Amino acid sequence: MSWLDLRRATPARIALGRSGTALPTAAQLDFQLAHARARDAVHATLDVGRIVADLRGLGLEALPLRSQAAERATYLRRPDLGQKLSEASRQTLTKPGHDDKKQGCDVVFVVADGLSATAVNAHAVALITGMLPRLTGLKLGPVAVVEGGRVAIGDEIGGRIGADLAAVLIGERPGLSAADSLGVYVTWQPAPGAVDAARNCLSNIRAEGMPVPEAAEALLRLMENARRHRMTGIALSRQLAELPAS
Repeated sequence: MSWLDLRRATPARIALGRSGTALPTAAQLDFQLAHARARDAVHATLDVGRIVADLRGLGLEALPLRSQAAERATYLRRPDLGQKLSEASRQTLTKPGHDDKKQGCDVVFVVADGLSATAVNAHAVALITGMLPRLTGLKLGPVAVVEGGRVAIGDEIGGRIGADLAAVLIGERPGLSAADSLGVYVTWQPAPGAVDAARNCLSNIRAEGMPVPEAAEALLRLMENARRHRMTGIALSRQLAELPAS
């Protein structure tokens, strides 16, 4: 197999050639462009208004919330603050009119910017839209749209509204081949203090990775298994590995 064949099979930067002792100009410019896109994704703003409006247009309740990271610079320096809701957002979840949510729901979706609001702006609503026709038998909590959110913020949100299952749609750390990659973290019985080993993750949701329709099917299967076995994370993976092949 030639280097050209390998380059066609992967987006990795291999066999770029050289110009003297340096990279060719085209390869260097491509690298700089990818780096700029990654930096832009990290500092991009979550389009909360549009996402909330789109979700409400689907007939879903959507709540704009914020973590304790008041601005992006703090969010990047203090990951712990991105795991907790601001006091105002906590009050939003528990204010009169949302008392019925505290009695529990089957699933709560959390949409958070993470490290790539670019990915969330592009794919989050489309992913939820693709799943909705198969969620008609479930009681859904309000979709939380969180600025400055990390994965673990879904634990507090899910715990506060009594969700059996939390699915956090979040922008993944951008790399030099993908700045718009969405991830989904699924946690059974979410509550503050949940460990990462108790979650399952679908990663690289984007056109060039796992396309949204395929991701919607995979997420539906994951949620179905989580609800059937009443667990997620390593425990669920082990449980499924022990089942006989059908």
